[in-house]
Amino acid sequence: MNIGIVCYPTFGGSGVVATELGLELSKRGHEVHFITYSQPVRLELLSNKVHYHEVNVPEYPLFHYQPYELALSSKLVDMVKLHKIDVLHVHYAIPHAYAAYMAKKMLFEEGIKLPIVTTLHGTDITLVGSHPFYKSAVTFSINKSDAVTSVSQSLKDDTLRLFEITNDIQVVPNFIDFAKYNHQFTDCQRGMMANENERIITHISNFRKVKRIDDIIRIFYNIQKEIPAKLMMVGDGPEKEPAEQLCRELGIENKVIFFGKSHEIDKILCFSDLFLLPSETESFGLAALEAMVSGVPVISSNTGGIPEVNKEGVSGFLSDVGDIESMSKNAIQILKDDKVLAMFKEQSREEAKRFDIHAIVPHYESIYRQALANCVSI
Repeated sequence: MNIGIVCYPTFGGSGVVATELGLELSKRGHEVHFITYSQPVRLELLSNKVHYHEVNVPEYPLFHYQPYELALSSKLVDMVKLHKIDVLHVHYAIPHAYAAYMAKKMLFEEGIKLPIVTTLHGTDITLVGSHPFYKSAVTFSINKSDAVTSVSQSLKDDTLRLFEITNDIQVVPNFIDFAKYNHQFTDCQRGMMANENERIITHISNFRKVKRIDDIIRIFYNIQKEIPAKLMMVGDGPEKEPAEQLCRELGIENKVIFFGKSHEIDKILCFSDLFLLPSETESFGLAALEAMVSGVPVISSNTGGIPEVNKEGVSGFLSDVGDIESMSKNAIQILKDDKVLAMFKEQSREEAKRFDIHAIVPHYESIYRQALANCVSI
């Protein structure tokens, strides 16, 4: 198949998943065309089966905000005709599914049918999409798609609750490429981050309020009172500075390392003993899965799609949002005994195998075939 993929080309989970999906599809013999405003961050190597087409939005002084959806729709029409794209897979309902429908309508006028598969990732539904200004457009875009997927059952339930959806939504979870997590780092490299007797605890995110960064600092504060430990904070965002200030107030600034954005996440996770994810909500919890595949158990909230990834008592523990005492207690339970920690590490990696890329991508291939067979006429 010739498959077009539209996504945000940034560090966010949806962009990472879309890029990894496209690369795996190319390995399975498909032609893949990424169509977006810049090259996706994980798309490091283009090949004869992986192509990138840039969407340019020309500056026009009449517009206060440049019309990206219009530029994207026009680019999609051109690329579908030029490369004979069979199916379009868009990640995020708005603006991508909305722009894709306009492209589909323009192509239909020329006798070309373009099936659209829309994947819902989270904020397009729970944050942006539910806003009254956008709700009608999101509902329209989902219902006009030829196939719709969501990354968790929780997100599907939220979508059906928030919108008048007449289309079927299939749950296809996010995935991980196990082959990329077979690391050979040495113990001496671990020593660069912590002493031999210290546990390494990690958090990775964009440091927004929804991640509850203060909770992470306070959970760690409780842990380090009982167990020698270091906290690795990876990422950047608006909550980073307040978190640094809180560390100073609690007197633990010498036990917390703020890395900022890092390209060595795999190495940090490889040496980690525990991952903290106390988020207000997560549509899936890709960061938790990346930790688990590296053999790192997870202490998390029980919200959104996280319980579909982090299995209670197996890969870690779940607590109510904001329950710092419960999360601290569960963390200490895992960390205080070497045998218990080793058991949770093994169980975490085993549990992550459910989401191996080779088990998930065939579901998308099947959905593409269904969309081609059932493409709705306009």
